Amino acid sequence: MNYKIIASCSSGNAVIIRDIILIDCGVTFKRLEKYYKKLKIVLLTHIHGDHFKKATIKKLAQERPTLRFACCEWLLEPLLECGVDRRNIDVLEIGTKYDYKLFKIIPIKLYHDVPQCGYRVLFDDYKVIYATDTRTLKGITAKNYDLYLIEGNYEDEELEERIRRKQQVQQYCYEYRARYTHLSKGQASDFLLNNMGDNSEYVFMHEHVER
Repeated sequence: MNYKIIASCSSGNAVIIRDIILIDCGVTFKRLEKYYKKLKIVLLTHIHGDHFKKATIKKLAQERPTLRFACCEWLLEPLLECGVDRRNIDVLEIGTKYDYKLFKIIPIKLYHDVPQCGYRVLFDDYKVIYATDTRTLKGITAKNYDLYLIEGNYEDEELEERIRRKQQVQQYCYEYRARYTHLSKGQASDFLLNNMGDNSEYVFMHEHVER
């Protein structure tokens, strides 16, 4: 298998691509214990705790003192605060391609309620796009990629029903926020239909689970 989804939900997110790339680090170190020794780089998207778990990042940096971390500028200080050596941090620019020899990385601008990015991960024979926690994918294309890890947080009709059901007790904060900060399955499906090839694979990421 070319990927492992360790977790993808509002309580934690972490995906491993081809055993060597970790995207997001929002789980406990124990969840990564079987995998962390093979990692070559950790790609981070934004500061929310379900994507950026400080204790786990600190532990990774301690256990793998030469492990590389890559992020956009808004996560540089948080990484330093976790004890990651500045020499091991690559600060990336949106839209720029970075060549790590075994693979290439291109950060993608996404739209959340904090600064946020997604990633294109390009091997010679395998292309991945990872995009979660965004209200839109407008302006982004990824034609004939092999794997699409795309947020499908909610069904539009389901979200409306949850809001109606909760309005009486004024407990629809998540649902209201989701509409403006997360991608629906309908939006994700439109993106997939416009981009996938005959042999492409996709996963709806970061699905909301009603508690």
